[in-house]
Amino acid sequence: MTQIVARKPLYESDYLLWIQETIAKLKNRDFENLDLENLIEEIEDLGRSQRKELESRLATLLAHLLKRMYVNMPDCFNGWENTIREQRLQIEVLLNNYPSLKSYWDRHFSDAWRFALKHTRKEYQSKGFTFPNEWEFEKDTDSIVNIDFWD
Repeated sequence: MTQIVARKPLYESDYLLWIQETIAKLKNRDFENLDLENLIEEIEDLGRSQRKELESRLATLLAHLLKRMYVNMPDCFNGWENTIREQRLQIEVLLNNYPSLKSYWDRHFSDAWRFALKHTRKEYQSKGFTFPNEWEFEKDTDSIVNIDFWD
C-alpha cells in the first residue's frame, strides 16, 4: 500500500528558497510557472509594511512632540528630543525612498494623531497634564520633520 504524503507548497515550507526560485523564474521570463498568488500577496505586503512603518513612526513622533510641548518635566526633555530627532530622520529616509508615501501621509495623519493623543493622554493625564484635541500646527511633512514646535 502506497502512502500519500501531502507536501506543503514551497512558499510555506522554505520561504527563502521560494524567493530565490521566483527571482530565477522572473529573470528567465518563466511566467507560466510563477506562483502568482503568493507573489502578488508578497508585493502587496511590501507596500503595506512601508505605510505601516510610516504611520507608526509618525504616531511615535507626534506622541513625543506632545510630551515635549505639554508635559513640564525638564528632566525628560532631552530623551523626548532624541526620540523626536530619530523619528524625524527615519521618516525622512522613508519619504526619500518611497516618495508616494507623501500622499499616504496626508490621508492618515489624523489616524497617527489619534493614536499618539490616546497613548499620551493615558500616560500623563492622571498627572494633571492636558493635551489639545486637535493638532494645532502645520501638518505637512516639511513642517513636521523640521519645526521644533516647543520653541
